[in-house]
Amino acid sequence: MLEENVQTYTVTDEEVGTRLDIFLTWKFPDITRSRLKTIITDGHVSVADRVAGKAGRLLKGGERVVVVVPAPPPPELSYDPIDLDIIYEDDDLIVVNKGPAIAVHPGAGRPDGTLVNALIGRPGGLSSVGAPIRPGVVHRLDMDTTGVMVVAKTDICHDNLAAQFKEHTPLRRYVALVWGTFKAKSGRIDAPLGRDVADRKKISTRSKKTRKAATVFKVIKSFGGFSLVELSPETGRTHQIRVHLTSINHPVVGDQVYGTRVPHQGLDKPVFDSLKRIKRQLLHAATLGFTHPVTGEFMEFTAPMPPDMAELVGRLEASANR
Repeated sequence: MLEENVQTYTVTDEEVGTRLDIFLTWKFPDITRSRLKTIITDGHVSVADRVAGKAGRLLKGGERVVVVVPAPPPPELSYDPIDLDIIYEDDDLIVVNKGPAIAVHPGAGRPDGTLVNALIGRPGGLSSVGAPIRPGVVHRLDMDTTGVMVVAKTDICHDNLAAQFKEHTPLRRYVALVWGTFKAKSGRIDAPLGRDVADRKKISTRSKKTRKAATVFKVIKSFGGFSLVELSPETGRTHQIRVHLTSINHPVVGDQVYGTRVPHQGLDKPVFDSLKRIKRQLLHAATLGFTHPVTGEFMEFTAPMPPDMAELVGRLEASANR
């Protein structure tokens, strides 16, 4: 269920004389000014314990501003006939190989075109758990991360799978192409994560409030300036693998948020050209294993590297063998 967002602020000396609507654009950069004006005129903002009512009200020092941002209405899910790579399906669950540039479920500004939109039209539907926007979703991959995912079709299956992921019992192996050559062939990254102190949209090891996070890695192959790495997360924090790799100075190739790097001119032209075409992080959920909630059987699924990742790896191997 979506909930309203209540925030309280105190007007500083530097903010004295600022219009209320301008003040709120500073505090809520992700909300349009027109919507903030509506929130004010609808009586959801109080200043000095009185409903403000007017967007042009000028603020005084020390005034207390309370903002109640109403929850947006839940989106109506629509079926979107996206081609999916279905690895396995039965009456209880679906296992898919998620492609790049597809989000798992709808969100702000993205009402359709997601994995959930593509799955709701399949026979049997999806679990009601997580509705209205996340039916059947028991775990997620970032939009540009590819690979194996399981989605629940029944509520019983959903609850069981969710419990498995909460206990971190499923087998999860990722592969990533990263920048740099590792000194050690294997290791464990133990670095608590939380919201970045400077940018709340990012996850970071630099946070005032962190949660335990650990990732085990093993180098599959090095190519001189690049490495193909297998990763097994022991926890399931947001962007965990990407942030952990960046924290040890080996960001994922193509990561536009945590590890942007410019290809150097000394690379072979085929490698250089492939790198320039990469517009996403080359992180792939290669293997997923879990206990089937109904049969009790342990099931393991794998998916090959997507074409863009496989092409770059192939060109790096060819370059290294020259």
